[in-house]
Amino acid sequence: QVRLVESGGGLVQPGDSLRLSCAASGFSLVHYAIGWFRQAPGKEREGIACISASNASIWYEDSVEGRFTISSDSAKNTAWLQMDSLKPEDTAVYYCAVARRHSEYAICKYSAHLEHWGQGTQVTVSS
Repeated sequence: QVRLVESGGGLVQPGDSLRLSCAASGFSLVHYAIGWFRQAPGKEREGIACISASNASIWYEDSVEGRFTISSDSAKNTAWLQMDSLKPEDTAVYYCAVARRHSEYAICKYSAHLEHWGQGTQVTVSS
């Protein structure tokens, strides 16, 4: 069974940090680009951080660059999103998704041919 499972979301205050995990099972991430996406209430889904299948290239959306860090480890079949200096506008449901044969930029910017999605994890940033 092919599955992606996100975890690590929660309720935090502005300035706090969270680390999200995306665990893959039923397939290997070795040939997949991986992306983190988020969708806030009333807003469109947006790609915020994506990494190439080789881990050689990373793309960040401007609003999170410098605060968020994406990483992956094929040996653990897992990707992570480290989120620092969280802001209220980061409040959203966060999803991971993967695709083969597409660049990290393509999947983040255009959601290109994403094959598998996780169920999402809620991140709420509020004082």
